[in-house]
Amino acid sequence: MVKVKEKKTAPKKGAEPKTPKPIKGMNKHETDANDDKVYFMALGGLEHIGQNMYLYKYKGKYLIVDCGLGFLEEEIGAGDVQYCDTAWLEKRKKDVVGFVITHGHEDHIGALKYIWPKFRKPIYCTRFPAEILRRTFTGIEMDFDPYKDIVEFDHNGATLDIAPFSVETFHVTHSVPEAQMLIIKTGAGKILHTGDWTFNDDNPIEATTDFARLAEIGSDPKLLACMCDSTNSSRQTKQTTETQVRDTLTEIMKNAPGRVLVTGYSRSLARMKMFAQAARAAGRIAAIKERSNPNPVPYVGLPEFREMGIKFGYLDKDDVYLHSEIKDLPSEKQAIFLTGSQGEKFAMLTRLCHGQVKELKLMPTDTVVFSAIIIPGREQDVSYLYNKLARMGVKTHTIFDTDNLHASGHAGRPELEKFYDMVHPQVSVPMHGDYINEMLNGKMAMERGGAKHMMVVHNGEMIAFADGAEPYVAETIDTNYVVMEGETERSANDQVYKNRKKIASNGAVFVTLPVDKRGFLKGVPEVSSAGIFETDTTGFMKRQIQIEITKAIDELSKAERKDRNNLVRAVQIASNKVVRAALGADKKPQYSVHFVQK
Repeated sequence: MVKVKEKKTAPKKGAEPKTPKPIKGMNKHETDANDDKVYFMALGGLEHIGQNMYLYKYKGKYLIVDCGLGFLEEEIGAGDVQYCDTAWLEKRKKDVVGFVITHGHEDHIGALKYIWPKFRKPIYCTRFPAEILRRTFTGIEMDFDPYKDIVEFDHNGATLDIAPFSVETFHVTHSVPEAQMLIIKTGAGKILHTGDWTFNDDNPIEATTDFARLAEIGSDPKLLACMCDSTNSSRQTKQTTETQVRDTLTEIMKNAPGRVLVTGYSRSLARMKMFAQAARAAGRIAAIKERSNPNPVPYVGLPEFREMGIKFGYLDKDDVYLHSEIKDLPSEKQAIFLTGSQGEKFAMLTRLCHGQVKELKLMPTDTVVFSAIIIPGREQDVSYLYNKLARMGVKTHTIFDTDNLHASGHAGRPELEKFYDMVHPQVSVPMHGDYINEMLNGKMAMERGGAKHMMVVHNGEMIAFADGAEPYVAETIDTNYVVMEGETERSANDQVYKNRKKIASNGAVFVTLPVDKRGFLKGVPEVSSAGIFETDTTGFMKRQIQIEITKAIDELSKAERKDRNNLVRAVQIASNKVVRAALGADKKPQYSVHFVQK
C-alpha cells in the first residue's frame, strides 16, 4: 500500500480540511486506511479445484488464508509443481499480517515452501499441518525457525489476534485430521470461511464437527458472508462414512485369495485406521509399504504420516506395521497400504506395475483396492493402472464397480442443505470447485440459507462487504500461476513454455546459415527438424527447404542482408512454403535460426 502524504499547512479558518487524492491508478480502498469495509479476493481456488490462496483485507492490511499447490495442466509441457503468482501481493508485503491454514492438504499448504520466503510472515495452524511444514522446510534447508515462524493453535478451537483481524477457529470434519473453519472478525462484521469440510458423523479418529458453534455463528445477523467449499455440490447422495469403507474393506479382505493392497491418500489417517481395523477383522496383519530407498529424502510421505498419526494419537503403534516386518507372513495374512491411487509417476503402485520394486512383486493372486476418487486431470494415469493390473491378472476393486470404497472429505447436496439450515449469511461466495458446483452451492445458500446476494466471481476480483449493503467488485487484478521446474520458477506466460507447447503441436525446424559479414551465403544452409521430416527417408523435404532458403536469401538486396532479422524472416517464409505444401496450411512450426560467420 502506498501512503499519501498530506501537506502540513493548516487549513484556512472556517474551511474544511482537504482529503488527499488517491494516487493515479490506485483504487480508493488501497489508499484509505479509514475504509470501513472488509474485502475478499482469491489468487487461486475459484472455478477450479486446488491452488487455494485467499486474501482478506481490512484497514489496509492483508490476511492470507491457505497457500496451496495446483494440479499441473498437461498442456504446460513441463514443470514439477504449480502455484499462485504472488507478484501483485509482493508489492504490498509489508501490509501482510500472516498466513492462516485451514488444514494440511497439499492444495492448501503445499505452496508455502515456495511463497513463504517471499513474505516471511507468521504461519498460524494446528499441530498436524505444523508438523508437515516443519518436516518439509527442514528437508529443503530453508532459512526458517520451526517454532517462531509457525504459531500453533489448539485443533479443538482457538482465537487468534492478528490485528486488525481477530480469527476464531473451530473443528470441522474432513479427510485429514484437524481441519478448521474460520470466523474472520473485523470492525466491519464477520465472515465465515469454511475451508474444506463435510459432515461425516461417523468419524473414527476425531470428534464430529462443532455443530453448536456453527449454528451460533450461522444465526448471527452480523455474518456478512460465507465463503464455502463447493467441490462436491453436485453429489446428490448422502455421504459414505469411514466405517462403511472399513466394512467394505473387511469383506474384500475376507474373500481375497492372496495379498490385499489398498491404495489411498497418504494423509488420510482415518482411512489408514479403518484399513487396520478391516485387516484385523479379516485375520490379516496391516502394514504400509515403506520406501525402497532407506536414505532420508526431503519429502513428507506415507511413512512420515504414519509416524505423525502415532505421535498425535490418531493411530496406535500396533495398528499398522511396515511391510518389511510382515513380508515373510503367508500372502493371505498380509494387507498392505500404499501410495499411487492417482497414478503418480513415482508412487509405489505405479512402480509395482512397472516392476521397479525389487522387494515386492505383484502376483495374479493379489487384489488391489483403489480407496479413492480420481482427482480431475489424473484420469489417464489411473486408467493406465487399471488396464496394466488387468493385463497382469490382478483383481481390482474401484469406485466404479464396488460401493462404499471411499468417503469424501467434501460436502454434497445433503450436507450443504444441513449446513445452510444453520448458516444464514448476508452474502454467499462459493469457492473451491468448478463453476457449475459453485453455482449450485450459491443457489442452496439463497434457497436454504436465506442469503440475499450470491457472488460467483473469478480469481483476482476483490469483493467489498459492509453490513446490510450490497457487495460489489471493488478491484480486479490479473492473476496467474507459476510453475516450478527444478529450481527455476517460471510464469505461465513464460516464452519457454510457449515454445514447448508450439513444438509439441507443430514441430520445429532448425536452420544454420553460413554467412559472411555482409549477409551473403557462403555455403548450403544446414537444416534439421523435430517432428517435421525425420521420417522422410528420401530427404526430399529437407532438400526443398534448403533450396527455398537459398533462393529467398539470394533475392534480398545488399542493404536487407545486413540486418539478420531480415535473414530470419526469409528463412521462415521459405521454410513455411515447403512445410505447409507438404503437411497442410495450418502447420506452424517453431523456427530456430543460427548463424555461422564465414
